Amino acid sequence: MKKLTYQIKIDAPVSRVFKTMLDKETYKQWTSAFNPSSDFEGVWEKGQKIHFTGDNENGEKGGMVAEIAEYIPNSYVSIRHLGILDKGKEVLSGPTVEDWAGALENYSFTDIEGQTLLEIDVDTNDEYIDYFNEAWPNALKQLKNISEKK
Repeated sequence: MKKLTYQIKIDAPVSRVFKTMLDKETYKQWTSAFNPSSDFEGVWEKGQKIHFTGDNENGEKGGMVAEIAEYIPNSYVSIRHLGILDKGKEVLSGPTVEDWAGALENYSFTDIEGQTLLEIDVDTNDEYIDYFNEAWPNALKQLKNISEKK
């Protein structure tokens, strides 16, 4: 697995960026860069299971099954991937999840004179590098725009 890193400076306080990133409605807006129907089911609390969902080309619900590995408000969030959602059902073992199980997404929020430096580290396999290198910068631009408008 490879680690990809993305960062963006946002002209808004850390507390606003953190809230914008994780609140249900604004989450759906900035993550639309990955899938127009992006959403989540669950809560942002350490140790809690969370589903990151979206509809596939056939209109079926799919996505990732994860747990919140760490949650420090206005500072750091770590997500550990456990498996996938296939037509709304959890798949936590087998060949379709072997490449993803244990992968981490880490979000670090740093205050720089009232602005926020958001750094993201994502574990991925070769198959998704090009996709992530296109989608993540677009998603972060959307998050920046939403956070700076509030």
